[in-house]
Amino acid sequence: MNDPRQFVTGLPKAELHLHIEGSLEPELMFALAERNKVAIPFGSVEEIRAAYSFTRLQDFLDIYYAGADVLRTEEDFRDLATAYFDRAAADGVRHAEIFFDPQTHTDRGIPFQVVADGLLAGMAKAEARHGLTSQLILCFLRHLDEDAAFDTLKAADPWLDRIAGVGLDSSEVGHPPSKFARIFETARGMGLKAVAHAGEEGPPEYVWEALDLLHIDRLDHGNRALEDDRLTTRLVETGMTLTVCPLSNLKLCVIDDIAAHPVDRMLKAGLQATINSDDPAYFGGYVVDNYLAVAQARGLTREDMVTLARNSFTGSFLSEAEIARHLTAIDSYCEAQ
Repeated sequence: MNDPRQFVTGLPKAELHLHIEGSLEPELMFALAERNKVAIPFGSVEEIRAAYSFTRLQDFLDIYYAGADVLRTEEDFRDLATAYFDRAAADGVRHAEIFFDPQTHTDRGIPFQVVADGLLAGMAKAEARHGLTSQLILCFLRHLDEDAAFDTLKAADPWLDRIAGVGLDSSEVGHPPSKFARIFETARGMGLKAVAHAGEEGPPEYVWEALDLLHIDRLDHGNRALEDDRLTTRLVETGMTLTVCPLSNLKLCVIDDIAAHPVDRMLKAGLQATINSDDPAYFGGYVVDNYLAVAQARGLTREDMVTLARNSFTGSFLSEAEIARHLTAIDSYCEAQ
């Protein structure tokens, strides 16, 4: 590739693993803190960025939840979503399926309606402004109990026609997918898709549980599945999409060096890997940065980049017709290069 950034930026792609609260940039955090008169434990944007030095997932989550406290009004959530979608559109993202964590907000007294209506307004604005479509995935916080998840699903009832699926995030180790088997069964019975974080810090056994007990439609992260040959084979044979997040893996010390990232091994094994940014404000890069980081570190080819982009649409929850339209756009783009 003569200019990798230009090629990857122009390549039509979807983003399937993005925590909208994790796109809260320090500048917006400060602006919202001032707007809402919320005290934050940082004196400057530089001080916030300096705090983004993590040795494990929990270190990140501690600052993540503190930052979310500035989100108070429907306008805040709309502005948060708008800022992310503007960045995503600049990176060539045509469709995004974004996670949100309502329990992070309802537990501090913010009504579910404020969160949902604000995000939906930002999503509508993105489609009008950029032609960028999006869907919402409601995530349950796994460090809380399943009863709390049921309460959240009940609160979401008026918005379920605008929510594509449910997911499972937050502290993985010590909170296996089996803890949430009943809520996922209920959600699937309501016609919702199912995804779950598994195999990031947690062992391959967590991936097995996500498959067999939660009956997920898509696997978030999944890196450690490669430690189990039988599990890897199953994921390949079932065509399970993995939403891989390279810079997140590096920042949270899932890998020691980006050169050790397994995305090329995933592709060679036949896994349906995709590239995503996870919590880009905290991990130092949006989706194009993630593509380029592994492309350079692992020697990925232009064809590999195209495969990752195609996987992002085939692994999405779009209709077959919409997927076909995006794949045609990828073909047209590549032919013109």
